[in-house]
Amino acid sequence: MENLLISWQEFLRGKRKRQDVAEFSAHFMDNILALHQELAGKTYRHGGYQAFKINDPKPRDIHKASVRDRLVHHALYRILYPYFDRQFIFDSYSCRIGKGTHRAINKFREYGRIVSHNHTRTVWVLKCDIRKFFASIDHKILKDILVKHVEEEDVLRLLSWVVDSFNAEGKTGVGLPLGNLTSQLLVNIYMNELDQFIKRKLKAKYYIRYADDFVIFSENREWLEKQISVVADFLSHELKLQLHPEKVFIKSLSSGVDFLGWVNFSHHRVLRSSTKWRMYKKLEADGGIGTMASYLGLLSHGNAYKLICRAQNFKP
Repeated sequence: MENLLISWQEFLRGKRKRQDVAEFSAHFMDNILALHQELAGKTYRHGGYQAFKINDPKPRDIHKASVRDRLVHHALYRILYPYFDRQFIFDSYSCRIGKGTHRAINKFREYGRIVSHNHTRTVWVLKCDIRKFFASIDHKILKDILVKHVEEEDVLRLLSWVVDSFNAEGKTGVGLPLGNLTSQLLVNIYMNELDQFIKRKLKAKYYIRYADDFVIFSENREWLEKQISVVADFLSHELKLQLHPEKVFIKSLSSGVDFLGWVNFSHHRVLRSSTKWRMYKKLEADGGIGTMASYLGLLSHGNAYKLICRAQNFKP
């Protein structure tokens, strides 16, 4: 019960005025006691999802669970995250406390400097992306991974209900919903298998992953070329995932590598063109203080002086 109450306070942040949250709050004690009783009595079952679309920046299908189910997600996440976070490699940056995109691109710059010996040698970067990432997560493989780490049968049963509560369109036993807090943790647990393989088996010292995007640095282009098929085979056989055929490439750092919204060069980084035009479009539609501050914060992490000046002078 204590975990549920703490999870509720965390869940409430920024959501108090939403209709479904207000309805749950109106009968809070009855709802929380009923949920606790179901969990304790092992009769809890995860409900369905409300589907809607967003553009972020490309169209994405988001699936929203009920308030009670999202409260269970928070309760699970609070207990499991600290343990699993210690199992992850340092250079996994997605959905982790103290990580994020800005630290990932700073690490990208650091590894570029190290591998190139302070930009005195050519450094090659292998960039990879997973095809239909969330929609391709195999439930059985994920649950088999969880069994290796979680001994408590009741927790495993609860995790199984959460995992099996969603199936990608046209598939059974495959897919995790975009929108679940638990999905953020579960995909990191799933992809940690790849992280460990690349670090321990391939001995790739300079490797960074953010969600389904990952890069490997090396002075040896031929070695990187050989790793593409090795990584593809591991993903296919062990995780039932596929590399995106149009988003796998090897480029020299000096020619610019597109990673996490920025084109990264040896000594600087510039905003990706698609991100720049999307920024202009949003500023034209909504040039409010909040939108402006958000983009100025983004631009401060790269070499974007002219873009900052243009954004500041932008009039919708």
